[in-house]
This record gives sequence, structure tokens and C-alpha cells, in this order.
Amino acid sequence: MKEKLSLYKQKTTEYWSGRTSRQKGILIGSILAVIALFFLLAFFGTRTSYVPLYNDLSLQETGQIKETLDARGISSTISNNGTTILVPETLVDSLKVELAAEGIPTSGSIDYSFFKEQMGFGMTDNEFSVMNRAAMQTELGNLIRNIDGVNQANVMITLPEESVWLNAEQDASTASVVVDLAPGYQLGSSQVKALYHLVSKSVPNLPIDNIVIMNQMFEDYLYESEDNASTSTLTAFEQQRSIQREIERDLTKNVQQMLGTMVGRDKVLVSVTTDIDFTQENRTEALVEPVDPENMEGIAVSMERVSEVYSGEGYPEGGIAGTGEGVPNYPGVISQGDSEWERTEERINNEVNRINRDIVESPYKIRDLGIQVMIEPPEGMDALPQDRIADIQQILGTIVRTSINGANELPQDVINQKIFVSSQPFEGKLELDLNPQTVLPAWLYIVGGILIALILLLLILLFRKRKQEQEKELVVEKLIEEIPDLPDEEGLSSTKRKQLEKMAKEKPEDFSKLLRTWLSED
Repeated sequence: MKEKLSLYKQKTTEYWSGRTSRQKGILIGSILAVIALFFLLAFFGTRTSYVPLYNDLSLQETGQIKETLDARGISSTISNNGTTILVPETLVDSLKVELAAEGIPTSGSIDYSFFKEQMGFGMTDNEFSVMNRAAMQTELGNLIRNIDGVNQANVMITLPEESVWLNAEQDASTASVVVDLAPGYQLGSSQVKALYHLVSKSVPNLPIDNIVIMNQMFEDYLYESEDNASTSTLTAFEQQRSIQREIERDLTKNVQQMLGTMVGRDKVLVSVTTDIDFTQENRTEALVEPVDPENMEGIAVSMERVSEVYSGEGYPEGGIAGTGEGVPNYPGVISQGDSEWERTEERINNEVNRINRDIVESPYKIRDLGIQVMIEPPEGMDALPQDRIADIQQILGTIVRTSINGANELPQDVINQKIFVSSQPFEGKLELDLNPQTVLPAWLYIVGGILIALILLLLILLFRKRKQEQEKELVVEKLIEEIPDLPDEEGLSSTKRKQLEKMAKEKPEDFSKLLRTWLSED
């Protein structure tokens, strides 16, 4: 037995000593790779993959589920600060069904389904009111949790006691809501309004003023009605300032782009200032206008013409003469000749345009505008030509006239006062080096030197290896020449000699080992 072990050890030692350093490295690396692959397969093959069974649990629910799983001998882990419980992936579906059949998890909260189980004749009014309020709180919290971004919602409702007197004034209910929002999420004003209305309509006799809503950081969410939503002075100022900056930025961009195309983008500086009227006006107009504005006439709806003609004969003087002291013998009737009379009357009912307008003026108007432009002249000139400046002023005047509200009625000299164009060299402009010199960092030189050294080292090792192979080939050829012809009685024929020569040429290392073995046996 010892002789076999020593023989195996000797063969192993000879085999190892006959390998080159490269072959030894490959052999050791292969063995290590096989061992590492075996350990990886064993690790991933025996590792259990855990997936969430339930998420967003309370601590009571997590403890109840953990206790149930431990009693069944099922391994589980808890994460997310006790709100998530994880189990092996292969058991998720079956555990959900089994736990649901047992009514697990039970959060301890009372919902309206609780009344079906506990309804009976032994329940008192106080017990019913307490359960009803608890169920109302639970259902309202579930409704709030359905809102996007709300992880948890706790609701506390206070209901007033009912009075036995009919004429007694009933107190209002109150409610407090604490919402646990997701990280980085904030409720908008519309969502806050929706929450207030949801709580107010879910609880009887609960006005909006008796509701308090806050987040987990105890930040209040106030209800803003449409009447007082814009009463904040700071908010209104920020909104007006934002509109003014946006208008000035758009005008500056347009003028800069237009003039930059004419003289160069880096040779123009533009500044725009505005005076904006944020007064909003609502008015109603009831106008009456003629249908025919030229003749100031309307449409004749109805017309009536009346013509009267009368003619009569006269009568002579006569009658009973007057008596008395004043006028004696005065005739009773004075004579009159023939008479004619004619009357024409025309009545026309005209219809006019009746216009009713409900006008809401724009919330802002550009009341005044000023444009300041500085232009750098071309090289060799101190300023732009006057005709070029006049063209630019005319362009800017058109912009001012179309931007200001009611500027069409302003004279040209007033428009020109709102424009300033200056042409002079720019002294503070940054000079850009069009032909920058590329400077390589020091670390790049160091890395390049290391790479060059490695390449030289590899070349030296390659040449040395080739030289060693050439030397080995020369030694093998020399050995082949020195080997005498082997006799036939030793069992080596000319065929075996040719095989040895072929082995010496193709596999010099194996041939040298064979020679060493023969020499050791001798």
C-alpha cells in the first residue's frame, strides 16, 4: 500500500514538475473556478426566496400574523419598520387563502360588518352608539386611504349627545383626521377641499369649520373657499410678479433673437421693463343701436297713416238782435264764408338693435413698456450708422405699439420716448479663445507610462518564450541525432523510431519527460 502511495506521489510530483508556470496557473485557476461554481450552485440552490405576504400593516396585525406563522413552523421575516411581512415565495398564495379563511389579520377596528355578528337583543343604546361611531371612523379612514399618496388615515369623531327636549338646540359634531402621506407627496388644494367635503358629508351635523386635517408632521391643511382663496396678499403678489417676469422674459427673448440675427447674438444686450395693470373689471352693457347707422333709422315694424279732409259752406248774418245797455241792436250771428280743412297724420313703429353684453376684462393689461437696447458696432467703427439705428427704433416702436393696451392712439414722439438704442463698444465682454491649447492632465501621462511599460514587459516575455522554445527544439534535435539505432530485439522497430521522432518534433516536453524516465530507470 505504501509503495502504491509513494508511486502515485512520485508520478504526481513528476507530472507537476513537468508543467510550465502557465499550465500550473491554468490548472489551479480551473480547480478554483470549479470549487467556486460548486459553492455558488449550492448557495443559490438552497437559498429561500422571500416575497411580501402583506404590506402596509399595523404593528398589531404584523404581530398577529407573525405569531400564527411561527405556530405553524413557517419561516418569515419583517421589514419596512414592521409594516411588511415576507414569507417563502412558494407559500404566498396558499397562506393568503388559509389566513383569510381564519379571518387573519384582524386589525381590531370595528366596521359595519361587525353589527351582523354582534346584533342581538342584549345590546344597549350606549353600546350601539359606541360601535356605530367606531364603525364610522373605520369606514371613513378606509375611504381616505384610497386617495393617491395616503398610506394611513386615522379619524376621530365626536358626536353630540341627543337631547330629550324637542326645543333644545342640538350641538354640532367634530372630527379630527391625521393622514400619513407617502414620502415626497403633498396634498393639493383641490384634494384638501375634497377631504373636507368627504368628512363633512359622511358624519351627520358636521360643518366644515369643525373639521381639522393634518399630516404625520402635524402640518394643518386649511380649507380655502372660493371667496377667500385669493385674499392672501403675498400669494397675489407672487402671482402678479410671476406674470410680469414672464411677459418681460418673452419680450426680451423675442427682441434679442430678432436683433441678434441682424447684428450678431453676442453684440446685443436687451432690457425690457413693463408696467402692468392687474385690475379686473366686470361690467354689463345694455346698448340700443339703429339698424341703419348712416340714416340713423331702424326697421319699420308697423305703420299707420290718417288723412282727414273737410269742406263746408258759409252762412249769412242774422239771428235776434241783441238788447241791452252795452251793445244795442248787435246781430245774433255773424256771417261766415265757405271753409276747407285737411289733416294728415303718420304713425311708424321702428325696431332698433338692443345689445346686452356681460364683459369680463382681462386680469392684466400692459399699461406701459420700456425697451433699452445696447448694440456693439462692427470692428473699425465707433457706432452704428444713424439710418441703421433708425431702422431698429422703428422695429422696436412697432413692438411697443402692439404690446401696450391702447397704444394705437399715442403719437409717435411718445412711442419714441419709450425706446432707447445705444451703440458703443462693449468693454466688459468676455473674450473667448477660439484656439485653446489642449493641456493633458498629469494622471494621463502616468497611466500612459504604465501602459507602455506593461507592453514592453509583455514583448520581452514573448521574445524570451520564443527563444526558450527555439532552444528546446535545438536540444531535442540534438538528442534525436545522438540517439543510436535501437536493436530489434528490444521490441523497437523502425516504426517506433519514427513515432519517437514525430513526438520529439510535435511534443518536445512530453518527449523530454520520456527521456528523463528512461534515464532514471537506467
